[in-house]
Amino acid sequence: MAGKQQIDIGQLPIQQLNALNQQFQEEIEFFSNSLNQLKLAQSKYVESQESLNKVCPESKDKEILVPLTSSMYVPGQLSDVNNVLVDIGTGYYVEMSVDNAKEYFKRRIEFLTKQIEKIQPVMQEKYKMKQVTTEVLQMKIAAQIQAQQGAAKT
Repeated sequence: MAGKQQIDIGQLPIQQLNALNQQFQEEIEFFSNSLNQLKLAQSKYVESQESLNKVCPESKDKEILVPLTSSMYVPGQLSDVNNVLVDIGTGYYVEMSVDNAKEYFKRRIEFLTKQIEKIQPVMQEKYKMKQVTTEVLQMKIAAQIQAQQGAAKT
């Protein structure tokens, strides 16, 4: 790892170990939030992809519930079973064939899966580093308390 410098955390004072521990905790929370957001987006794409399986020629002119928001639906009719509008982000919608939309969702799901697979090992490494730092910090605090008690007895 070019440019990275290793530090023996056993040589750090308690105050710096506390700061390092806090930094690892913040990084773990950041990666955890990122993972949660990626998984949420991934589940929405999976749900959208599964919804496309219900769009078939037999569904033409049948009554459906059209989502206006995540919790509000209105009755409607499916008039075009060959094309759908796909939200591609930031308020842009693209009309696609059902097969192209399925492929689009498949690509988005695969992309998010790869991102999740990249973040998980980094988060696990940060967690391990935090555990080691916590253990060293606890040993140093215990040693300091013991030294103070020894000094008080003399």
